[in-house]
Amino acid sequence: MSKEALKKSIREIPDFPIPGILFFDVTTLFKDPKALNELSDILYETYKDKGITKVVGIESRGFIMGAMLAARLGAGFVPIRKPGKLPAETIEESYAKEYGTDTIQMHKDAICEEDVVLLHDDLLATGGTMKAACNLVKQMNPKKVLVNFLIELKDLNGKEVFDKDVEVESVLIM
Repeated sequence: MSKEALKKSIREIPDFPIPGILFFDVTTLFKDPKALNELSDILYETYKDKGITKVVGIESRGFIMGAMLAARLGAGFVPIRKPGKLPAETIEESYAKEYGTDTIQMHKDAICEEDVVLLHDDLLATGGTMKAACNLVKQMNPKKVLVNFLIELKDLNGKEVFDKDVEVESVLIM
């Protein structure tokens, strides 16, 4: 399956979650076994030699491929969630996004200084959510931080919000 075929498989939903937003629904990729396997293979080939010790998935769509990739890489998986969803002591970061503000949390003991961390989410728009996630992870002083998205909306220039020391990759550019 080609990257063009993967792009064509993505469902576009206008005015979700609010009017004026075009939502790219990646669940259409997840329900198709060929697309799911292709995404898994692309991510694995991209990161297999980077020494990743933890994959951090952003709630909620980042959990799906993030956990699959962690398992394939032999790495741990760390969820970043909305407030009140994690049971142990957390750290948090608030941020602005395209249509409001939000806060995310991570367990305080999830990352250590020896970790090479890959943060994963489904979509890069303006970059607010992932920038906040990077800020959380960097509080733990890991060796290296990498960022990955399934889809990047190139015209929104989301890559520009990340520090120069963070490697940012996307599977599909739209």
